Amino acid sequence: MKLVVVSALVSVLTVLVGTPLLIRMLLKHGYSQAIRVSSEDEPYPEHEGKRGTPSMGGVAIIGGVVLAYAFTHLIFWTPPSPSALLVLYLGLGLGAVGVADDYLKIFKRRATGLRARTKLIGQAIVALSFAFLALQFPNSVGETPATTAVSFIRDTPLVLPTALYVLWVWLLVTATTNGVNLTDGLDGLATGAATMTFAAYVLIGVWQYGQSCFFTPGSACYPTASPLDLAVVAAASAGATFAFLWYNAAPARIFMGDTGSLAIGGIIAGLAVVSRTELLLALLGGLFVLISLSVIGQVASYKFLHRRLLLMAPLHHHFEMKGWPEINIVVRFWIIQGFVVALGLTIFYAEWVRS
Repeated sequence: MKLVVVSALVSVLTVLVGTPLLIRMLLKHGYSQAIRVSSEDEPYPEHEGKRGTPSMGGVAIIGGVVLAYAFTHLIFWTPPSPSALLVLYLGLGLGAVGVADDYLKIFKRRATGLRARTKLIGQAIVALSFAFLALQFPNSVGETPATTAVSFIRDTPLVLPTALYVLWVWLLVTATTNGVNLTDGLDGLATGAATMTFAAYVLIGVWQYGQSCFFTPGSACYPTASPLDLAVVAAASAGATFAFLWYNAAPARIFMGDTGSLAIGGIIAGLAVVSRTELLLALLGGLFVLISLSVIGQVASYKFLHRRLLLMAPLHHHFEMKGWPEINIVVRFWIIQGFVVALGLTIFYAEWVRS
């Protein structure tokens, strides 16, 4: 538990101190994100007040997570685990894709950033390599960070061929990262929601460690490799996003950009894979699922029914177009996220009790 607490504290302090420095540096060089404006063909919520706000705040989040994880292991002189390093690799790799996207938004003034196909290719390279590597590196008892079984709260009887499992992980990573990216449209919305998801994975990691098959063999034990180290990563991520919210809450002084949203989505998806809670992620990341479904529903409705399901997708922009204040939308969506995360943790615990 000491590692978890130290990791969270270090990430909080790092982001609280580092983000203002990043803001000043970005403002000094005029590195702000281009703001989309309405047109006759495509109305858009009025965000003129956000013009000039610096982006790429995800750099502070990533820095806080990596520094906290490394510092914690140095303090206690414990070796890092392959599971945790793979989660960090996924987050950093996808964060690099986000850096390229933000570069185009900031330096080239292209509001849409990377083309969708280019972004998907970059995500695929990182996700597929993560999926393959997660099946390697067995520990002393033969446990690998992931298995080819599709998991819910633990591995299910559905075992996939290796090639199909790698594609499954790619789909999960792509869906999660794009879900976080779509949610990051209002000040603090994605940041607060991600903090709740990371906090849930801290609890899951600590619980799986206490009920590990290595310590307490039995029908209800968890064969997860290095669950405590996963809790350390989750704690660093929760602390980093929680601290970043100080500067990202409305009115935001800095945006996380795709650098942050893709990295956060990657870490969340990575934690789901290596903690064997892939399908449970539908609840632990419930708001991201809801936002993604709103976009899918909008596209499908327009294509097949030739009418818009929402005034504008994603869902939070629909309520903006209806005249809801931004802060009301954010807080109410946080409440929804808190509810579904609590439901996910309840189901997780209930499964253990039943076992």
